[in-house]
Amino acid sequence: MLDLGVKHTLTIDRDTPPGLFLRNEADEDVLLPNKYKPSQFEIGDELEVFVYLDFDQRPVATTLEPKVMLDEFAYLTCVDSNDFGAFLDWGLEKHLFVPHMEQAYKMIKGEQYLIFCYLDEQTNRLVASSRVNKFVDNTILTVEHFDEVDLIVTNPTEMGYNVIINEIHIGLLYKDEVFQDLKTGDRLKGIVKKIRPDNKIDVSLQRPGYRGIEPNAAKVMEILEATEDGFLPLHDKSKPEMIYDTVHLSKKAFKKAIGTLYKERQITIENGVGIFLKQ
Repeated sequence: MLDLGVKHTLTIDRDTPPGLFLRNEADEDVLLPNKYKPSQFEIGDELEVFVYLDFDQRPVATTLEPKVMLDEFAYLTCVDSNDFGAFLDWGLEKHLFVPHMEQAYKMIKGEQYLIFCYLDEQTNRLVASSRVNKFVDNTILTVEHFDEVDLIVTNPTEMGYNVIINEIHIGLLYKDEVFQDLKTGDRLKGIVKKIRPDNKIDVSLQRPGYRGIEPNAAKVMEILEATEDGFLPLHDKSKPEMIYDTVHLSKKAFKKAIGTLYKERQITIENGVGIFLKQ
């Protein structure tokens, strides 16, 4: 059977009363109902379609654009709710089902929720869950310091906002670094500001390309993060030789680098003492 929840480029195999049957190279076919049939076509043409289960739990193709696909997050509206679960508008004729046990909070008709779409192996159907933290993992990280990343806001906290990073990891965006209104489901760009020893990730909304603009700042940041207490005893009065021995930069380059880091709120400076990673 064709994989559910993803797009396929399939070949028109035959025209039948219910619609077009499309086939892939593995000789698997699926029905494209007449309502989605192109106005002009020839046998052998290729079509890009999305495959999911219809109301009778049979694989079916559609040319409609879903708002979410398999293993993706989306912010969707609840259109109905009952004792068995809730139903979300994902842009297709048949709504996306959210089992009751997969609702972080009971879903209410008309409200929007951040969800993850996955394949239920027991029923072999696409379903959604608003328990989104189940579908992110920081055990093995795929990002590094200063990487530009895609963020999805999940929920506000006392410290700021929890965010999903590249639809893989969970991270934190501190509220004192946010200068715009954010809400659950917002998508935006950010960079990895800090990776902690326990693989917790801090992110920032500062401009992309920062690392390329000031590579020396990135160098100082990496050295700071490698220290045990996030501190370097370097300041304006430090001798050039000491600065070079510690960070391999001239005093002028060092002052420019820490100026950038201070402006981006990544460090604090204590005159005559040194620089500290901002906690």
